[in-house]
Amino acid sequence: MFNLFSTNPAVALLKEDHDRVKDLFDRFEKAKGRAAKVRLVRGALAELKIHAALEEELFYPAVRKVVGKEVMNEADEEHHVAKLLIAELDRMDGSESHFDAKFLVLAENVRHHIREEENEMLPKAKGAKVDFDALAGKMRRRKERLLADGVPAVGEETMVRAARGRGDSPASAARRKPPKLPKGKSK
Repeated sequence: MFNLFSTNPAVALLKEDHDRVKDLFDRFEKAKGRAAKVRLVRGALAELKIHAALEEELFYPAVRKVVGKEVMNEADEEHHVAKLLIAELDRMDGSESHFDAKFLVLAENVRHHIREEENEMLPKAKGAKVDFDALAGKMRRRKERLLADGVPAVGEETMVRAARGRGDSPASAARRKPPKLPKGKSK
């Protein structure tokens, strides 16, 4: 497996991103101060947004057919869940009661996703009839543009914005009692 990561330039770029974000997760778990944790979360979110854009726009379409529908559909859904958590964390300032928990859930989900990619998807992807050198070049150029211009908003951000009432998480919103309606009135 090491050979795949070192000999395929597109896969090597993804693996570098994986390693960088796992390091941020580890550092968050060891961090003590609120400011340090918030800084690490912001860094991880930026990394994850760019990484997801590169995979979804360039890498996944290039290898989808050879990797297979089941593996790719699961990867798509894992990205969706991660982007929902990212959008929620983006709207938080770090003082909320669920901030740390939400980030730890994101880290757990992303670590799972990385394991599946590195153990299932990426080994299968090497069989794709793709110019991985050219793909790596496109990925590097796209990453530079995303770093310079920012990552465009995704649908999950809109969903979170629309669903967001008060409170620090959808879980806390679900626990709130609904407002009392006047007698004889229903929703």
